[in-house]
Amino acid sequence: MNILVIDGQGGQVGAQLVKEITVRFPELQITAVGTNATATAAMLKAGAKQAATGENPVVVACRKADVVIGPIGIVIADSMYGEVTPQMAIAVGQADATRILIPMNRCENLIAGVQEVTVSAMLADVLAKLEKIVKN
Repeated sequence: MNILVIDGQGGQVGAQLVKEITVRFPELQITAVGTNATATAAMLKAGAKQAATGENPVVVACRKADVVIGPIGIVIADSMYGEVTPQMAIAVGQADATRILIPMNRCENLIAGVQEVTVSAMLADVLAKLEKIVKN
């Protein structure tokens, strides 16, 4: 199973995800794609074996992914202070993959009905959802 983790800004959410996924699911193939070099470097440091940066890697990796994980901004063009291009958002939205989106209330995107919880709690929920997918 191919897991695609996409992150931007400093890449800390993506790095935490990569680290946890590699520990809990060592059999999964993880591809990390940063919207910038800093995010990619953080995910590589966290243990990603395959990584790339930018728009085209997001588009290509989405074609091959079974599961795409990242902050909700990865499906909103021009989000994350402009780091997510329209092509990136389209690629994630049209991917023939299950998407696990993290409801980050940042960068002028607020998600109604979502309680303010810690990033740790959100990542724990991501891992629980991924575990259900992996087991099925």
